[in-house]
Amino acid sequence: MWPYVALLRGVNVLGAAPLRMRDLVCLCEEAGHRDVRTVIASGNAVFRSSAPEADVRAGLESRLAARVGKAIRVHVRRGDDMEAVLRGNPWPQAPGSQAMAIFLDDTATPKMLEGVKNQAPNEFLALGRRELYVWYGSGQGQSKMRIPAAQWGTARNMNTIAKLVALSIA
Repeated sequence: MWPYVALLRGVNVLGAAPLRMRDLVCLCEEAGHRDVRTVIASGNAVFRSSAPEADVRAGLESRLAARVGKAIRVHVRRGDDMEAVLRGNPWPQAPGSQAMAIFLDDTATPKMLEGVKNQAPNEFLALGRRELYVWYGSGQGQSKMRIPAAQWGTARNMNTIAKLVALSIA
């Protein structure tokens, strides 16, 4: 069995798709995953599974759609992949609340940085493997930056990623 992290997009954010974390635990267990834990009420689950990543994602997305009544995108990473995201943070000196990784479905490419709008001078972008790194110098809440490639991704700050990594490798 491998440790996995599931990152749900758009749940419990301003009530857009409310989902109690205990319901997320039940969904993961129904899908056959073990040792399920959640972190923060924004759709983060850590568990163990012998299923391939694509099957984990498909299973969770179908169960979530049935439970919530609409499609919820799930980004899944193995524990070692999450650890690599944390280690790959190009701005380790940035406060963990201001440096983010936007998790994507596909390999990050330079083309994904095209079309970025309203980037402030103290905001920075970098490519990861299957993520975009963003440092919001004044905080994400103050930012006006728009990243078209991120529209289907889901972001987590480095503080949250560190917690997920700690649980996934424990």
